[in-house]
Amino acid sequence: MDLKVIEAHKNEYTISTDINKLDISSIHEFLSNDTDWSYNIPLETLTTSITNSLNFGLYYQEKQIGFARVISDYATIVYLGDVYVLPAYRGKGLSTWLITEIMAHPNLQGLRRWILLTDTADWLYKKFGFTSLPKPEIYLEKHNPKVYLKNK
Repeated sequence: MDLKVIEAHKNEYTISTDINKLDISSIHEFLSNDTDWSYNIPLETLTTSITNSLNFGLYYQEKQIGFARVISDYATIVYLGDVYVLPAYRGKGLSTWLITEIMAHPNLQGLRRWILLTDTADWLYKKFGFTSLPKPEIYLEKHNPKVYLKNK
């Protein structure tokens, strides 16, 4: 599927889906050092995940200050992951703006299910209609939280 690059601007901030604008080393620095979900993720693994996702870079002027990506079949389901805004830029409404732009993306409309996993920002996602699992007993997963630790 060929996706059109979309950009949104607000003052000196930009959100872009242009994969060529991403500062992958900056994204890797944050995800591999400052998150519990991607701690120690290898650069090659991150690069593969970005290559196979629809990415949303958040920039102050030209500097990468945030990121999110979605994995989707663009017909029925989307997974939202790796969402962050650097600490120095938090409290400015940028995460709300980022999620707003993601939810409005034309290729992500009319889908049956949106999925995300978070233990830090449920207040943000609840603004967009995300809820806890109504039937957690039907949810299954195979999860290896230490998968990247073998790379130390």
